[in-house]
Amino acid sequence: MTDGDGRLAGLVQSLIQPDGRHFDFRVPAGEPALAAPDSVSWRVFKNPVSLFVGGVTAVILELAEPRVRTGVWEHSSFRSDPLPRLKRTGLAAMVTVYGARSAAQTMIAGVRRMHDKVTGDTPAGAAYRANDAALLDWVQATASFGFLEAYHAYATPLSVADRDRFYAEAGPAAALYGATGAPASVAEWEARLAAMLPGLERSEIVFEFLALMRKTAILPAPLRGLQGALIRAAVAITPPAVRAVVGLGAAWDLGPIEGRLVRWAGAAADRLPVRGTPAVEACQRMGLPADYLYRRRG
Repeated sequence: MTDGDGRLAGLVQSLIQPDGRHFDFRVPAGEPALAAPDSVSWRVFKNPVSLFVGGVTAVILELAEPRVRTGVWEHSSFRSDPLPRLKRTGLAAMVTVYGARSAAQTMIAGVRRMHDKVTGDTPAGAAYRANDAALLDWVQATASFGFLEAYHAYATPLSVADRDRFYAEAGPAAALYGATGAPASVAEWEARLAAMLPGLERSEIVFEFLALMRKTAILPAPLRGLQGALIRAAVAITPPAVRAVVGLGAAWDLGPIEGRLVRWAGAAADRLPVRGTPAVEACQRMGLPADYLYRRRG
């Protein structure tokens, strides 16, 4: 590995590894993940650009739901110290997709135990529990939508069949988290969104979240100038009906030049295997070439 490769690996690792700790996705050798190496999920989650964009989109959708919003905002360190929280969330997503099945199951069980303690009432008096199946279904649905749409829009377009496969592949992990009714296709996502839309509402917390995303030094220094464009790219793929509800108007639109820049970055990241990243290490664990997920298809 060249010095340049090493620096790039460090940049990518810094986005997901909290407190400098390294989760080794290469072990145990040969143990499968919850999703297979030839899955759409393994292709999608390897791309750090679309993951950033899709993660912001997912949070916008989550914060539009008052019970989820209150649980996230009042029972986490997001407001006071967002970067470590973002890295922990990113690492959890990587372990869920790429980690050995035993490691993923152990981690998810720990997340569920933590969520058991998260209960309360919204400002309007509605009770919530973080492990409520209906809320978990919405969180899982928004995550799948955000990551899929960001990859499709800014990295590599996917066929209708592959987009359906992506939702279906999330089922085993979603069930472990307690989201037993998560959408298994694009049509089921659209139905879930339509059902949830009447209960979504505007909140200044959405704008507080986006402001945190703008001012927090999330990306490594060489990429920080791209951060604002990535946030607007996330707003751009948020369903129009939800944008209208939460008040993300034309001021949040992605400009043409910014759009080209985000698509260039997303496409470049989709072709560049970086040693030491979860996708590459997971391929090594399964005895596959490091560039297995980065080879052109079709």
